Amino acid sequence: MSNTRIPLAAVIGSPVAHSKSPQLHNHWLKVNGLPGFYIPMEVDTEDLETVLRTLPKMGFVGVNITIPHKEKVLEIADLITDRATLIGAANTLIFRQDGKIHADNTDGYGFINNIRQNAPKWEPSSGPAAILGAGGAARAVVASLLDAGVPEILISNRTKVRAEALRADFGKRLTVVDWVQAGNMLDDAVTVVNTTSLGMIGKPPLRVPLDGLRPGAVVNDLVYAPLKTQFLAEAEEMGCHIVDGLGMLLHQAVPAFERWFGVRPEVDSATRAAALR
Repeated sequence: MSNTRIPLAAVIGSPVAHSKSPQLHNHWLKVNGLPGFYIPMEVDTEDLETVLRTLPKMGFVGVNITIPHKEKVLEIADLITDRATLIGAANTLIFRQDGKIHADNTDGYGFINNIRQNAPKWEPSSGPAAILGAGGAARAVVASLLDAGVPEILISNRTKVRAEALRADFGKRLTVVDWVQAGNMLDDAVTVVNTTSLGMIGKPPLRVPLDGLRPGAVVNDLVYAPLKTQFLAEAEEMGCHIVDGLGMLLHQAVPAFERWFGVRPEVDSATRAAALR
């Protein structure tokens, strides 16, 4: 009976109603002609382990994990990939046939593939990267930039101690810059990433002066509501190659979908349209 089950997947967080993942995964299921459903699930922290241990018995093949559970799931998972360990968070769980929960983090993968797709001439090794913010997303970005061969990362966060914690974890290729000096990081940077929520709809604006941006630099904002933030609009006016944040969401979903449903989906214009519906 078990092999005739319709595979199910979900995104688990609190809140989760705003998530674009259901539109995205259900689009891929449909275009690939696959059976399956992907749903949003609001789950409180105290119920998380019970829910995760129960879902495989209900036909779930895996789940995405979002705020605030991305760190907590590492305490619950039976197996954790090196990259999830390094980042200190997981966004993707695979429920294995043997009943074990396998935790992975595909955020860094999504970040790099978004840049490579939308700025194909990007040369990570050609100069330093500047990163604004030092939260969970920044950790994934730092790990993947170092892996891609960026020689140096300048990082600035409103609370300096969080940036210093990243330097302690990732080592001497990171340099911490005071938030009031964050604009100065941009002078030599060939890659610039905003990992903060500043500039997002309903959040305060990103007030870092951008006059130091180099024309031709690749500038990425992880915020995708609005799609073109003020930060990206200014960078574009200064001749930078801008990459919006929606692509990271789309690309981080690719390895998860492939593991759960057995087909590697395409990130194309129809995928973007489905996520924006």
